Amino acid sequence: MNKDYDVAVVGGGLLGSAIAWGLGRLGQRVAVLDEGDIAKRASRANFALVWVQSKGLGMPAYTGWTVCGSKAWPKLAEELKAQTDLDVVLQQNGGFHLTLGEAEYEQRSQLVARMHNQVGAADYQMEMLPAAEVKKMLPLIGPEVSGGSFCPYDGHVNSLRTFRALHAGMKQFGVDYLPERPISAITRDGNEFRLTTAHGEVRAAKVVLAAGNANQTLAPMVGLSAPMGPTRGQIVVTERTMPFLPHPLTTIRQTDEGTVMIGDSKEDELDDRVQNHPINAVMADRAQRTFPHLSRLNVVRSWTGIRVMPKDGFPIYEQSETHPGAFVACCHSGVTLAANHAFDIARMVKEGALEPELIGAFTAKRFDSEVGAGGSGYY
Repeated sequence: MNKDYDVAVVGGGLLGSAIAWGLGRLGQRVAVLDEGDIAKRASRANFALVWVQSKGLGMPAYTGWTVCGSKAWPKLAEELKAQTDLDVVLQQNGGFHLTLGEAEYEQRSQLVARMHNQVGAADYQMEMLPAAEVKKMLPLIGPEVSGGSFCPYDGHVNSLRTFRALHAGMKQFGVDYLPERPISAITRDGNEFRLTTAHGEVRAAKVVLAAGNANQTLAPMVGLSAPMGPTRGQIVVTERTMPFLPHPLTTIRQTDEGTVMIGDSKEDELDDRVQNHPINAVMADRAQRTFPHLSRLNVVRSWTGIRVMPKDGFPIYEQSETHPGAFVACCHSGVTLAANHAFDIARMVKEGALEPELIGAFTAKRFDSEVGAGGSGYY
């Protein structure tokens, strides 16, 4: 195998795969170094939303970056389908965050107002709708639903099929996927990087760290930092049922296969081998209060996953000053931002420089003064 590459991407999840696919699309010789199936991969445990609303409170630039990602998703879905014949089932006709009771509705209204009032934030047309208006679009809501916010840019995909399509597309582009190769060291020798693994050394002119929470350990090897604050989340999945949810919710979505996914939790606990069953019970109760007919469905599976989460919830994109050609990319919203990573970040890496006018706000230097302590919505 040729071990001299234009770019070595460390991490084969949705983030690393999107960047590697984009680089392969641009004719780069790319290797993806990955832990493989043993990785605690958020790409297999996520909720699969392409989500705009609520993101960017505390960092207005993130609203624009998120809207950009949402608008570029149809192009990504079309290119993946044309290349691999895999349909990622993108549905993008708007999404809801529903509220139960008047107090929740008022709290949500205040958040929407704060989002709209941010200087420099993109206008992503999030609006509050009373229950009567929501019911016209979601007829099966329960009597406790007081309304909610709606954003036309929101949607969802089949994230596992997206993951598969990116890997199939990488292969067609000639990208070498190298599993079971966790990185123990990265050094720069002349004009190339040398990445040490248990299966030998890989050499590349550039390196992109896209290894999720592991970036916190890897980044200092190339003069970068990636402060992370991972959290744990749980998801419950029901049996298949009739189509009833034409718009995804922040916490409930009906998959293209007919099952219903429910997810609405965040814990600081990082052991994903066990589940907190009382949390599942609370999520299920809230779901059946939102859509009463869900109470008749059986739960067929549930799982726990560890979220990739930068310390303040916002993405980190940085290039190294001490190790030219080294980049780090971290984000929680690997699905929402997949098109940005495939088209924009990949292009910048190929050209050798990140564009400050586009992603300058996402530098890790913001943590030097503890600026940017907000939150991105965690979905």
